[in-house]
Amino acid sequence: MLDNRNTIIAIILSGLVLIAWQYFYNVPQMERQRAEQQKHAELVKPPAKPNSSASPSSTPQTANTPPAVTSTANAPVVSRDAALAATPRVKIETPSLEGSISLKGARIDDLSLVKFHETVDPKSPPIVLYSPSGSAEPYYAEFGWVPASGAKVRLPDQNTVWQQENKGDLTPNNPLVLKWDNGEGLTFHRTISIDDRYLFTVKEDVSNTGNAPVTLYPYALISRHGTPQVVGYYILHEGLIGYLGQDGLQQYTYKKIDEAKSVSWKITNGWLGITDKYWASALLPDTSAQLQARFSSNLINNVRTYQTDYLEDPQTIAPGASASASTRLFAGAKEASVVGLNFPIWGFGGYNQELNLNHFDLLIDWGWFYFITKPMFLALDFFGHLFGNFGISILLVTVIVKLLFFPLANKSYASMAKMKSVQPQLQALKERYPDDRVKQQQEMMEIYKKEKINPIAGCLPMALQIPVFYSLYKVLFVTIEMRHAPFFGWIKDLSSPDPTNIFTLFGMIPGDPTQIPVFGHYLHLGIWPLIMGVTMWFQMKLNPTPPDPTQKIIFDWMPVIFTFMLAGFPAGLVIYWAWNNTLSVTQQSVIMRRNGVKVELFNNIRGLFLPKKAT
Repeated sequence: MLDNRNTIIAIILSGLVLIAWQYFYNVPQMERQRAEQQKHAELVKPPAKPNSSASPSSTPQTANTPPAVTSTANAPVVSRDAALAATPRVKIETPSLEGSISLKGARIDDLSLVKFHETVDPKSPPIVLYSPSGSAEPYYAEFGWVPASGAKVRLPDQNTVWQQENKGDLTPNNPLVLKWDNGEGLTFHRTISIDDRYLFTVKEDVSNTGNAPVTLYPYALISRHGTPQVVGYYILHEGLIGYLGQDGLQQYTYKKIDEAKSVSWKITNGWLGITDKYWASALLPDTSAQLQARFSSNLINNVRTYQTDYLEDPQTIAPGASASASTRLFAGAKEASVVGLNFPIWGFGGYNQELNLNHFDLLIDWGWFYFITKPMFLALDFFGHLFGNFGISILLVTVIVKLLFFPLANKSYASMAKMKSVQPQLQALKERYPDDRVKQQQEMMEIYKKEKINPIAGCLPMALQIPVFYSLYKVLFVTIEMRHAPFFGWIKDLSSPDPTNIFTLFGMIPGDPTQIPVFGHYLHLGIWPLIMGVTMWFQMKLNPTPPDPTQKIIFDWMPVIFTFMLAGFPAGLVIYWAWNNTLSVTQQSVIMRRNGVKVELFNNIRGLFLPKKAT
């Protein structure tokens, strides 16, 4: 019974790991390949005949809706630098951001994150977040007013050229003040401020010097042209996101919003935007404002355009009066200390607390098991900054987790040791009652009861690793703090797989075997996955050789299977697994000795290389 139980457990655990690997690794890769093929197919389609009545960038402002992107078929795509040079601009310069604001349209459409680079090389280009219309991948934020239904009011749009009233660049100490007069009695002022991180504050003022009242709706939008390439893993949301008042967290992938076309909500106390793995852009209106919030997707000349926007309640401006509206824009890296992290006793305030926002910390995808991932991140972040190395932090947190679960693990390993000590008695039962399995089980349970053995306890060490493994994987995968975080030696990025590869003799053989069709992704096996495989093999050899041939085959091949499966996982996760195996082998060996059970590790290893003695 014991042999069968162990075999079943091994098969179930192996199956779960294989299913998880297929679900989180293979399926997203195939979907990403299909998405790229579909995108290529869309690009080679002949362009649709443009609508001659469409404006170059935005539709006419219909009643009570923010502007939406329309046909750009007549506008050639130019380089990003050429698109930036085509309009007059005011430079943005902060410790975290660089870019510019176009005076034509007054859009925030040029942003780079100066603290983050495309590769681990600090000399590589900074991450580009926003790009202007006319470039290959436009992405920008826009603010303004729309008229009441049926009203004919000349309002600033994407073609309006604003005048800068003050001098200098936009910096944390120098806001940008813009002005535009519509020539019909309305004067518009826009003041854009920025902090030293990623927060813009936009204040709109309208003065009415005409003879009639005017009703206007304040709006704000974030627009992204083209479907961006996403990581494609199910544990991470990329796409449109918002926490919309009583409707809570809303997450729409690009595929989901393509199918829905448009979704809207009437809410108070919300925020909305577009998120990538590490970067995001979000509108943060006043928490007391009544909003008509919307996610939308449109297909314009075979190019998908995604937009999150909102419209506030109307304001009627009497002759001689003025009106104002303000909002905020987050555009930057999803750093937990900046965004905020809600967790009892220990957490980060960030913008979430400073601005009294509604669950803005959910901009970072902590997942359903946030009660595990959040404390795991907080611990890793604390020790990472304390020691200046997140790899050391992973090793230390693993030790702390081991200590926390030591009483339970100690009982589990002690139970396993006792089970090994009664193996001769169990074998004697099989010989005494070879054809009576019921009697075998009855006698076996009597032995377990007499020796105070829990046969299920041996599964607990493996079961305890699962939530820790998941939370560490989630933290390494989604948090920007782990991006490009080095360890020692060749590991320059704990969030990426080990870059070495035994199939190229660690760089001695030129070429990339992972590019071989069908099975190429199996041909990447770095040093740390090999170390992990060896430690797992040691852990398996710590136990006596299973008498059942099927069970022996499963246990012999399990380290090999895990080695190849984890080869594509983040290096930090593989380091954790190898270190955890090492600690487990040490802990189990000590407990076995204390319980008078022989440690079979070296005998089992020796038996692989020395011939068995004849009996």
